[in-house]
Amino acid sequence: MAKKSIQIVEPKGRLGVLIPGMGAVATTFIAGVEAIRRQSGRPFGSLTQMGTIRLGKRTEKRAPRIKDFIPLAELDDLIFAGWDLFGDNCYEAALKAGVLERSLLDQVKDFLSQIRPLPAVFEQKYVKNLHGENVKKGKTKMDLAHQLMDDIQQFKKSTGVSRLVMIWCASTETFLKAGAVHQSLAAFEKGLRSNNPDIAPSMIYAYAALKLGVPFANGAPNLTVDIPALRELALRNGVPICGKDFKTGQTLMKTIIAPGLKARLLGLHGWFSTNILGNRDGEVLDDPGSFRTKEESKLSVLEYILQPELYPELYKGFCHKVRINYYPPRGDNKEGWDNLDIFGWLGYPMQIKIDFLCRDSILAAPLVLDLVLFLDLAQRCPVMARKGIQEWLSFYFKSPMCAPNLYPEHDLFIQLMKLKNTLRHLRGQELITHLGLEYYD
Repeated sequence: MAKKSIQIVEPKGRLGVLIPGMGAVATTFIAGVEAIRRQSGRPFGSLTQMGTIRLGKRTEKRAPRIKDFIPLAELDDLIFAGWDLFGDNCYEAALKAGVLERSLLDQVKDFLSQIRPLPAVFEQKYVKNLHGENVKKGKTKMDLAHQLMDDIQQFKKSTGVSRLVMIWCASTETFLKAGAVHQSLAAFEKGLRSNNPDIAPSMIYAYAALKLGVPFANGAPNLTVDIPALRELALRNGVPICGKDFKTGQTLMKTIIAPGLKARLLGLHGWFSTNILGNRDGEVLDDPGSFRTKEESKLSVLEYILQPELYPELYKGFCHKVRINYYPPRGDNKEGWDNLDIFGWLGYPMQIKIDFLCRDSILAAPLVLDLVLFLDLAQRCPVMARKGIQEWLSFYFKSPMCAPNLYPEHDLFIQLMKLKNTLRHLRGQELITHLGLEYYD
C-alpha cells in the first residue's frame, strides 16, 4: 500500500559541481554534459536521464522516466569547477586525455576553455607517479582545508549557485589503513593542525566539503570519507556521503556475472583477472602502493557476492587474482581479460572467458552525473541527509560504503532494486517485491 511521500525540497536555482581531479573522467563528464545540453550527444549509461521506474502492479503499466518521477536538478542548471595539480583548462586536459574525439571537443571548446582548475591539495607520497606545479601551499593541513573552503565559498558567491556537490574524480592514493587520527572528529582536526602524515589529500577535500554542508562522493578506492571522523562530521552536519570507487570495467562485469553463478549454484575454483590500460589512472596504479588500494577494492567483490561461508562446497577457498598493467599505447581504452574456472553437476569442470574492450571514462562519466544529481536530491531531503552514508547509491561503486555493523551489498541487481525502492519510498509509492501471487488469485 502506498504511503505519504517524504518531504523533498524542489531543486530551485543552479547546482555547483565541484571536482577534485580534472583529468580524463572529469573532462569526459563535463564535455559530455555540455554536448548533451547542445543536443550533440545522448546520455547513454545514465540512469537519471534514461532509466525508468515501475510503479504499482505490472498490469497497471506505469513506468515513468526517473527524472520525471523524482525532483532532480536539470542538466542546464549544472555549473562546474574543480582542482588539479596540472594547470590545463578543461579543453586542453580533455585533448590530452584522448577519450573524446577532437571534432566533438571543438564543438564545446568555448565552454571547456573557460573552466580552469584551481591549485590542488597534493602530497607526493600519496600519488608517487604524478608531478605537477598547480599545487596549494600552507603551513598545516588545516590551512589547506581552509583554502579549499575559501575556494568553495568564492565559487558559490561568484556564480550564484544555490547548492553544491563535491565528487572525487582524482587519482587513487597509496594504501592507507584507518589509524588513531581517523577515529574521531576531534582527533582528525588535531591531526590537521599538527600535519599528521596519515591524513591524505582526499580527506582534506572531504573535510572542507562536509564542514560547509556540501555532499561528498568518492569515486576512487581511497579511504577518504570512509573513516569514523568524517562519518561523524557528516552526521553532525546532516550531509550525504557515499563511495568508494566508480564501478566500471572489469568489476562491473564481475557484479553482473557472479550473481548469476550463485543464483544457479555453479561452483568456482578460480577467477583470474588482468587489465591493460595506458591513461593517467594506469600510470598512477603502476606504483605498488596505489595498486594495493585498488586491489583491495577489486578483490572484495566476489567474497561478498558468493558468500563462501554459506556455500562452502561451491566457493570456499576459490582463487582470485587481479593484475593491472600500465601500457601507454592503449590510452583510456582499457582491456580486461577474465578466466573463470567453474564447475557444475557432479563437479564437472567448465570455463568462462571474457575479453572486455572498454573505455573507462566513457563508463564512468554517466555515473558521475547520476551521483551528482542523486546526492543533491538526498541533500534536499532532510530524512535522507541526516543519515550520512547513502547506501542506496551502492549501485555505482566497487567498494560501497555502509553502516559499520553491516557488510556491503555488491550484487548489481540487488543494488538496483535498493536504489529504485528508495526512490519509490521517497515518493510514497508501493515497494516492488516481485512476489506476484495476487495475479493468480
